Amino acid sequence: MTADKKLIEMKNLGPSTVNVLNSIGIRTQQELQAVGSVQAYRRIRQKGIHVSRALLYAMEGALLDMPWQSLDPALKVQLVQMAERIYQEETEAENPGG
Repeated sequence: MTADKKLIEMKNLGPSTVNVLNSIGIRTQQELQAVGSVQAYRRIRQKGIHVSRALLYAMEGALLDMPWQSLDPALKVQLVQMAERIYQEETEAENPGG
């Protein structure tokens, strides 16, 4: 088994993205893989850090070892839908009844 990659060694992840991931406790490829791109994106947004969907795509691309621009458009839609569903469920849980 190979050693766990540092985040900065992964495709799509530059220093600022690595800093954001570190701020939510993700420091290695293995940790990002365990959490997944959608949950990592959720945690980042939960911390009040404004990020675009491109970060979600970048993390998924990093996990798949490919440029995020090469992700299948259907996968991009699926990632956004999953992230939005989680956000909506959390919002409803925080504000029951409206």
